[in-house]
Amino acid sequence: MPVEAVKLRYHVITPFTSISILEMSRIFLLVAVIAACARITPPSTTPAPPAPSLPPIPLVEGLLAPRVIYPRANTLIASRDSNFIFGSVGNGRASLTVNSSPVKVLNNGSWIAFLPNPRREAPAYELIVVLGTDTARLSHPVRLLSPRTLLDESGPLTADSASTTPRGSLQLRPEEPLTVSIRAPRNASVWLESANGERRPLLNDGAELEEESPSVTGNRGLSRYLNNPHYWSLSVPARVLVSGRVPRIMVARGEDTLAFGLATVDTLTGDRASVALLAPNSTASDTDRVIIARPIPAGTYKWFLLPGTRLRVTGRNGDFSRVQFDDALEAWVSSSDIVLLPEGIALPRRVASNARVMPATDWVDVIIPVGERPAYLVEETEQSLTLTLYGSQATTDIIRYAGADSLVRLVTWEPVRSDRVTYTVHLSAKPFGYLVMWSNGNLVLRVRRPPRVDLSQPLRGLTIAVDPGHPPIGATGPTGFYEAEATLAIGIRLKALLEERGAVVVMTRTTPDPVALGDRPIIARRANAHALVSVHLNALSDGVNPFNAHGTGTYFFHPQSAPLALAVQRGMVSTMGLRDLGIYYDNLALVRPTWMPAILCEGAFMMIPEQEAALRTPAFQDAYARGVVIGLEAFFRGRALTP
Repeated sequence: MPVEAVKLRYHVITPFTSISILEMSRIFLLVAVIAACARITPPSTTPAPPAPSLPPIPLVEGLLAPRVIYPRANTLIASRDSNFIFGSVGNGRASLTVNSSPVKVLNNGSWIAFLPNPRREAPAYELIVVLGTDTARLSHPVRLLSPRTLLDESGPLTADSASTTPRGSLQLRPEEPLTVSIRAPRNASVWLESANGERRPLLNDGAELEEESPSVTGNRGLSRYLNNPHYWSLSVPARVLVSGRVPRIMVARGEDTLAFGLATVDTLTGDRASVALLAPNSTASDTDRVIIARPIPAGTYKWFLLPGTRLRVTGRNGDFSRVQFDDALEAWVSSSDIVLLPEGIALPRRVASNARVMPATDWVDVIIPVGERPAYLVEETEQSLTLTLYGSQATTDIIRYAGADSLVRLVTWEPVRSDRVTYTVHLSAKPFGYLVMWSNGNLVLRVRRPPRVDLSQPLRGLTIAVDPGHPPIGATGPTGFYEAEATLAIGIRLKALLEERGAVVVMTRTTPDPVALGDRPIIARRANAHALVSVHLNALSDGVNPFNAHGTGTYFFHPQSAPLALAVQRGMVSTMGLRDLGIYYDNLALVRPTWMPAILCEGAFMMIPEQEAALRTPAFQDAYARGVVIGLEAFFRGRALTP
């Protein structure tokens, strides 16, 4: 996709906000176990083979033609001080300056620079390309972020209107706490004028902390306040902002007074709470179709619920509705994914009764009669799957095992709360894949058996889904090479290498035509793939120095996929020789499937000129594909059951 289409998945910290500390510790434990189990070889006196080098870049000697690929003309730069800019000039012998700064030009005429943002008055990048007596110029206009509001303690009174909270449409319980806040000069007076005209002063936390306890400057937990003395806030119950007269934040200093309107709140009592049916805003009907629930509005994904689940609505924030799983847990779903049921409809009573374990050739079904679809969560441990049913009681007296099974050793259950129950499926091997389905009043946890593997030919007979990333969207390199074109070439080469090793390959696309993002994992699941590998090329977000942040990375989501991510990452680094960025937990559509280990590879950076040039060559495309194959072979040798 074009870089400006938010390609970046360079999440080193933020992905971990979507999981609990317990879950993260389990993932780290899994990674540590894998590392500990790696084969240790004795020291060798044989020199290590040299790291692979990128192919040489051919010289291009065309007409001078300065071109900027990113940022596109008249687009907004999302950084405030510096940003990258890249493109080509048409001739590898030319010299280039951008806003008077010299920029290196590669043999093929491509270039990249990391420069201060243009001046605010008529912002533009001015390119001058020189070759002998020839000169070509290009003025490339861009847009900049609005300047931060200056909060001077003298002169005209100002406040940051963009910082006010709460904002948007809100529906909350009357006593639910809300933070009213604004950035304003610390020598001002700030207060809330509520809907009924009552005045409540806002507190300047930073100023008060500095005055009362200067020693706390070493406490990192207070740094937000001490570093932002202009932050004024107050916690109030939602009923203070009920509809009626518009509540306002007032800021005053001397004879100057400013007023800022706030969002009004529609308070929600227990009698007014509605029941919603989770019904996706989509015509798709598939086992893989789920409703995404999040811990906070617009936050990261955490729960994946079945369409048709009925839950009570307890709040609204903009485009998101809060639903109640049980008495102790609420989550947020997109309002477009719910249908409010007629007033007076009661929540269903969910009672989990006697369960049964039904083995089949390729999986084992754990079948739990519940009567109504519950909200649920599946968590993986080293040798078990724990299924939590929210808003459900348990009266399981009998668990029937339809026969001795080599995978599922035991199923145990525990009533965690009066309206929450967990079922733990104890396995004889690490989880390989699973599905949650609804069938005739039963919640079914289908546990997949690992494939049997010939250690001498570990991919023979396995089905591997290969997903050449994009289109739609996708990154574009300095000379205009489109990511989807490169990933398709790599995917086709990967297919050939896998088939040489006896694998059955399912491609999510074989032509330049776009394939919807949500359809790609469904293709892999319907093919009963044993692994899904999505091939991509990375880019950065505005403001990141590209000379320090490129290389090879691999992404996973479920713990079952972490070993595959590690193995493929090592394979790609060994064959391409780029900087090892490691593996990342990240919540991406292509790594969310649960039926098979699924990873997304960002083998190289399309925006880096040397790597874009390499990606045009069959040799580097082959190196990318071989790295993935090496990783797949290593994973299946060490992970799956042997005959």
